[in-house]
Amino acid sequence: MRYAVRQKIFSFGDNFTIRDENGNDCYMVKGKVFTFGDKLRIFDMQGNELVYIEQKLFRFLPEYKIYYLGQLYATVKKEFTLFRPRFQINGVHAQYRAEGNFWAMDFNILRDGRLAAQVSKRWFAWADTYGVDISNEEDPVFMLALVIVLDQVLHDNNHNNG
Repeated sequence: MRYAVRQKIFSFGDNFTIRDENGNDCYMVKGKVFTFGDKLRIFDMQGNELVYIEQKLFRFLPEYKIYYLGQLYATVKKEFTLFRPRFQINGVHAQYRAEGNFWAMDFNILRDGRLAAQVSKRWFAWADTYGVDISNEEDPVFMLALVIVLDQVLHDNNHNNG
């Protein structure tokens, strides 16, 4: 399934809308303002909270926890690399890796070595906009949460990663 993740330009805090390939609104992402570290929540269109994302502070490299339906679901850690960003994702049910290109605009998310999702960021857009292709075997909400974490670490000017 294909999704478009688009950060709102004139919003207070980190806010995203996520639409499916047909342009239908699927999820809302809202970030808390005036907090230490990033804290974001993903809601379905009925307002039910599905995911809570929290940045862990005082780490040498960025680290995030993803809670899905109230339970710890994964820990995302940025790896130390010089040219191509990589992330280790330790999930409850599987291990993932996210590997980006030199400009951190395109990513492959791998589950046990096989492609789980592909992420592409638009080059000349007013707001951060991503195209996300998710394998049918993967949970789209979790994959979209990973994309949001990647954006927070690599492209959000307001993040607290140092």
